[in-house]
Amino acid sequence: MRYESTRGSQNRVTASEAVIRGIAEDKGLYVPERIPSPFIKPSLLTLFSEMTYPDLARKLLPALLTDLNANAIERCVKGAYESGKFSAPEIAPVRKAGDAFFLELYHGRTAAFKDMALSILPYLLREAVAMKGETARICILTATSGDTGKAALEGFADVPGTEICVFYPEQGVSEVQKRQMITQTGANTHVFGIRGNFDDAQTGVKKIFTDPAFAEELAGKGYKFSSANSINIGRLVPQVVYYVWAYVQLVKQGAIHAGDPVNFAVPTGNFGNILAGWYAKQLGLPVRKFICASNENKVLTDFLNTGVYDIAERPFHVTESPSMDILISSNLERLLYHLSGRDGAEIRRLMTALETEKRYEVPETIREGLADFAAGYAETDEAEAAIRRYWEEHAYLMDTHTAVAAAVYGAYRAETGDETPTVIVSTASPYKFAEAVSAAIGLPERENGFAALTALAEATRVPVPAGLVGLDRKDVRHPDVCDIGAMPDAVRGSLR
Repeated sequence: MRYESTRGSQNRVTASEAVIRGIAEDKGLYVPERIPSPFIKPSLLTLFSEMTYPDLARKLLPALLTDLNANAIERCVKGAYESGKFSAPEIAPVRKAGDAFFLELYHGRTAAFKDMALSILPYLLREAVAMKGETARICILTATSGDTGKAALEGFADVPGTEICVFYPEQGVSEVQKRQMITQTGANTHVFGIRGNFDDAQTGVKKIFTDPAFAEELAGKGYKFSSANSINIGRLVPQVVYYVWAYVQLVKQGAIHAGDPVNFAVPTGNFGNILAGWYAKQLGLPVRKFICASNENKVLTDFLNTGVYDIAERPFHVTESPSMDILISSNLERLLYHLSGRDGAEIRRLMTALETEKRYEVPETIREGLADFAAGYAETDEAEAAIRRYWEEHAYLMDTHTAVAAAVYGAYRAETGDETPTVIVSTASPYKFAEAVSAAIGLPERENGFAALTALAEATRVPVPAGLVGLDRKDVRHPDVCDIGAMPDAVRGSLR
């Protein structure tokens, strides 16, 4: 199976080539030219329920990364999931609290769900480079709304043959998230705050990626670009695994029988996390609804409910769930491509309209395919109420993003009466947003995020992730902040 661009380029590539390139030459995103026929049957789900997370990854990854042989997959899985990078023995525990199950994806080194894929991406890239005989150094170029940056830095730090440049909104991440990035070690790591929001950072990175003159300039220095954002298919494919994992844990726990439908409630901004679940459904996972949860930046909620994607005159909100403070959801393009019947010209038209007119409306054929999704949003006070309720009633502590999904799920269930067992995808440790979580459960305000973290731990006795302990005492190694227009020069300066 090969990969093709969402915008119609006829230049199909292997999975390994797609991982190396990150983005297609026509600015489109790589998707599989065909999705394998559904093969996840109830009998297989029963078998999967007896597997460990690494073993499940070994079974599922070859379905979409077809040019990597068994030995390559084994090296990738072993390096990512069997080398002590996760504090939970299950890798991603599934816990019941109240009327939902929580898929905890934050037990990796950076305490966020991005570890699930970014722990394996460096190994996938290394295998791809070896297969293709690539001699250039790979520059990983990434925009982050908070969590991708640190997870990518952690994954690629001191990986031979790579450099990594991360751009984050200097005023748009939590204190803990920022400190995680600016203290990152590794001779090949480069981190820059930008004076702008995540959409500005993401747009800037895409412009650099698709600038042929810049690519030629860096090729002369022996570099080529790739990405650790979810625009890279090598980031997205490993996320499919944890949806199947969550399902089979419910089977193992006796909450459902193999073949029963479930729902997933997913807090999402860039649409990559929830799209991975949709791919799992296409492979046969029995999912009734994906409940897309947004914060006040509810462009996805509005789109899924109307078929109109409109950011013209839409206010941008800086919230307590910063990884969802996004107005341009890149991975939605992939879903639209599949639902359009792989019509690259149509997707190119829609994306051009978004760039020039700040809006587009999809045809009815695409709208019909959106039936897999329900959508809602929760404002900050509703998310805070969810944090408080789950802590007081169930002694379960969640972060601000997970709380958005919990609040949206509660509203969806009340409105629809849908009693389908539901998994809430929990994307970060509550300690990454300690100030907001502390306030939500009624703790006194502290002088900064690290004081709030300490107070939260003392009050709840919930363990603090090892990677956050003593973070405020680490040396700052990446203090630079730049304007959006200076991003190319920041990259040039990093790759001398």
